[in-house]
Amino acid sequence: MKFACASILLLVAVVGTNAVDWKSLKSLDVDVKVPMIRRHDSPAGRITSGQIAARNQFPYQAGLMLYVDGGAAWCGGTVISERYILTAAHCTDSLTTGVDVYLGAWDRTNKKEEGQQIIFVQTKSVIVHEKWDPSTITNDISLIKLPVEIVFNEYIQPAKLPVKSGQYSTYAGEQAIASGWGKTSDQASGATDILQYITVPIMNNSGCSPWYIGAVSSTNICIKTTGGTSTCNGDSGGPLVLNDGSNTLIGATSFGIALGCEVGWPGVFTRITSYLDWIEQNSGVVNKGI
Repeated sequence: MKFACASILLLVAVVGTNAVDWKSLKSLDVDVKVPMIRRHDSPAGRITSGQIAARNQFPYQAGLMLYVDGGAAWCGGTVISERYILTAAHCTDSLTTGVDVYLGAWDRTNKKEEGQQIIFVQTKSVIVHEKWDPSTITNDISLIKLPVEIVFNEYIQPAKLPVKSGQYSTYAGEQAIASGWGKTSDQASGATDILQYITVPIMNNSGCSPWYIGAVSSTNICIKTTGGTSTCNGDSGGPLVLNDGSNTLIGATSFGIALGCEVGWPGVFTRITSYLDWIEQNSGVVNKGI
């Protein structure tokens, strides 16, 4: 799979020095006014380095159709409770009317799909981190409050937040799963129809920072993208969960390099353990491990 958002902020780096040219930050939205990727006779033909998800494999996965000035864009999100979806700030900071939240979806284009729900949320019910800084891509996190409670079922279930404590793992060396409907290659013209996923190793921040000098901090978590396995446009805000069967949410897709999703630069996520207090304060959602 190759993916990372609708309005993902992709860094343009100075090749050779890895220094970040902040003036070259740009948004590469997946504009839904253009045609979607055409389906092929063989779904496997659309996958570069990821896999097609099984139905109900990731019931915590949300899709976001974001209505922004002049059109619409696509991002991912994560169900964390009956009322809240967690996503990236850069996905929601330019909303005009609001966002359609897709729940229980596998084929996002099939509105008659069993278990799929689409709930419209007005902009006033979106909480963007008050210290979100698009110039440095820091505090890239937001919450969407649904107007009604979700009824959990086989298609829709919440991911678990990490247990709130005074000390947290870096997760370096562990395996994680990222999922979404983002582009399956750098050549793809838009987000894909069918939910995809990748299983990837988590990096030490010390190994990730040299790739993005000045951009990766302790509030980020990075994945290795060797072999071109990465997140890409259309996946931003989507989940990174531990691959241990617990569905523990440890990251939200944030940014990558504008040179492409397949070039091997680490994928960077918002580190969820850095924002557990903020999540609890703004949603009441917390995992006390009881």
